[in-house]
Amino acid sequence: MILINGESKGHIDITDRGFQYGDGLFETLEVIDGHIVFLQRHLERLHSGCLRLHIPFPDVQLIGFEARQLCRSLSAKRAVLKIIVTRGSGGRGYRQPDVIQATRALSLHPYPDYPASYSKQGIVARFCTTRLGLNPALAGIKHLNRLEQVMARSEWTGAAIQEGLMLDINDYVIEGTMTNLFYIKNNSLYTAILSQAGVDGIIRNIIIALSVEQGLPVVEHVFTRDQLLSADEVFVCNSIIGIWPIKQIEATHFSVGPITQAIQIQLNEFTSRDIDNEQ
Repeated sequence: MILINGESKGHIDITDRGFQYGDGLFETLEVIDGHIVFLQRHLERLHSGCLRLHIPFPDVQLIGFEARQLCRSLSAKRAVLKIIVTRGSGGRGYRQPDVIQATRALSLHPYPDYPASYSKQGIVARFCTTRLGLNPALAGIKHLNRLEQVMARSEWTGAAIQEGLMLDINDYVIEGTMTNLFYIKNNSLYTAILSQAGVDGIIRNIIIALSVEQGLPVVEHVFTRDQLLSADEVFVCNSIIGIWPIKQIEATHFSVGPITQAIQIQLNEFTSRDIDNEQ
């Protein structure tokens, strides 16, 4: 099911700058029983990204209406909603058109069939050789240029590894190929600074806010592979999976510890309140 600029169709203009240059942004949202989880937060991030890229943002209420309209017909209990906004069509060449008419595309997808054990017993991760470049102008936003993640994800196949961890060109750990990364050391929560690279995730920010609220010290800093491997607990997160503890990174093993489990409970409760508020 797809809506493009409010119309039900399955194709986009070949001259669209999202296709030509990756000139746009996207959001990936969880849908539970027809409710779009944290929709307002995703729309706010999408709006912020459009401001940074100087893309005229379609009306927030309009996108929200179209998203809910699309999800009304959903029969499955859970699904994934993807929202894309591009700069629209503009011919050949990097120069932006004088009049920008943004393209918005909303699509529904089946929810990935991840085993419940990933959330409970944890996952196995590896370090990727593909490095993230540094670009403060684009850091944090979820733009359409994801070749670094595509290349990193191509480094392994099969089900033995569930996520790859990415470092920047200075060998600092930043995030997973599809997740944000946290670790716990001496009863403090650590995560990477995203001022030079990485995606500033919705769940990442919720976890930080909940942890501060609970009195857990939170530190955003630069850290190395060795610092990560010396952690007490490690986990990754995003808007679809929630939280996955990491039980092993290459040859190093970790326990699914009490702080990670407590944060999982807090996030689940926070998500339930978001759903209840819409009903």
